[in-house]
Amino acid sequence: MRSKMDEITTRLKDLFDKRIGLGLQNVNAGHHTKPPQRPPTSSLIHEPCLHGRDEDKKAIIDLLLSDQSNKGKVGVVAIVGMGGVGKTTLARMVYNDDERVNKHFEMKAWVYVSENFDIMEVTKAILESISDTCNFKALDKVQVQLIKALAGKKFLIVLDDVWNKNRSDWFSLKSPFNLGASGSKVLVTTRSRDVALMMVGTDKVHSLKELSEDDCWSVFAQHAFENRSTDGSPNLVSIGRKIVKKCGGLPLAARTLGGLLQCKLTDDEWEDVLNSKMWELSDEESDILPALILSYYHLPSHLKNCFAYCSILPKGYEFEEKELVFLWMAEGLIQKPVGQKQMEDLGCEYFRELLSRSFFQLSSSIEVSLFIMHGLMHELAQFVAKRNCFRMDEELENNKEAKNTTKARHFSYTRCHRDGIKKFEAFQKAKNLRSFLPFGLRDVGSNESISYLTSYVPLHMLPKLRRLRVLSLRSYLICELSSSIGDLKHVRFLDLSCALITTLPESIGTLYNL
Repeated sequence: MRSKMDEITTRLKDLFDKRIGLGLQNVNAGHHTKPPQRPPTSSLIHEPCLHGRDEDKKAIIDLLLSDQSNKGKVGVVAIVGMGGVGKTTLARMVYNDDERVNKHFEMKAWVYVSENFDIMEVTKAILESISDTCNFKALDKVQVQLIKALAGKKFLIVLDDVWNKNRSDWFSLKSPFNLGASGSKVLVTTRSRDVALMMVGTDKVHSLKELSEDDCWSVFAQHAFENRSTDGSPNLVSIGRKIVKKCGGLPLAARTLGGLLQCKLTDDEWEDVLNSKMWELSDEESDILPALILSYYHLPSHLKNCFAYCSILPKGYEFEEKELVFLWMAEGLIQKPVGQKQMEDLGCEYFRELLSRSFFQLSSSIEVSLFIMHGLMHELAQFVAKRNCFRMDEELENNKEAKNTTKARHFSYTRCHRDGIKKFEAFQKAKNLRSFLPFGLRDVGSNESISYLTSYVPLHMLPKLRRLRVLSLRSYLICELSSSIGDLKHVRFLDLSCALITTLPESIGTLYNL
């Protein structure tokens, strides 16, 4: 060990000396690159037609026009949903509704809040929207002036894109609102359900879901075929329908990809977009990745790691909360608990935070305890995980990328009825794997079907993976495990459920990290 340390020290010293010739300079560590910025929003309507949101619009307007039960307190309504689902667009449509909203409220204000929640700036923006002037620089003066402007008036204030969960900041901001007339309302859009509940209190939160496939197609076609009929382009319509499936009901994705294809007239150009990942589209072409990655950027570091690990899950896979928490625990992604709190409980808090921020969603399955990742969120997880997590699914098995497994740390795949030795040839050089996870489709109300696995994996491949922390052979018909499994000292998660193993080697008792 000493000789290895000396060798590394010598190499580092050599690199350090070379810095002068290369003109490198010392910089302070810990500085991050500039965060992605979402362009400011306004109340002006950009979309000529709002597809599939009539019921949502009606529900929001009904909440805004309902009587205020708590006298002296402004009513708050929140629209919650993942990035790109159309919260701002819906808020615009409500804000500009002439028939009901404009007749009901005496004055209105639209303020883009964003992640930088500055009470002074937000208060000034509200005041400027109402009175066109704000000459004060002290918060007290600005709030007093805002009170005078709002006193006795029935108003609607839209706070678009709120991220801040600080309760005292919210109470400070809304204190001038409470002198408005009864029936005054604040409409909030946010990606976080926790933010909505903190701001709304006893009022209802409106969760905005994805569009149906037909409505998503209408958004896509509105932009892709803006000045031409779809009748003369049957091939493009067929490809476009497949592209819309990838949008997963997000109007932002449908609008962006439709606009990207507006000037592309050949089948090949449309096929290129169909077969590409969202991160392969440049920022100039697409708003999808910047919109989603903004949510990722504002996660604390420990949640970023947990989310990136989720790229190991199959697309469309339904999972339980504890299923994911146990994997995070085994991989060391959960911080050391403070006090009497158990690591499992802390992992559940991580899960619920990601659920609150729309990184996970409740599955439509009849089992309410199951969750799922939106398709584009899954692609985002793949993007941020880079090559650490490797999913060997059908689209990669015959792809040259499947051979680039040397640096892979986490490996998963979907079980087939028979998994032969050829399936695992690409991983003979992957000596640093920490996760080996086969997945099967979950059949509600029944056990997963049993699969057959080549003996090469349990007897020869796995014993060489000395860094494994997560090992699953779930639902495989395996006769025996090699006694050398006891050498996998780092294994913390071992799943042999439904594997039909009758005996285990004595050496399994030496896996003291389980």
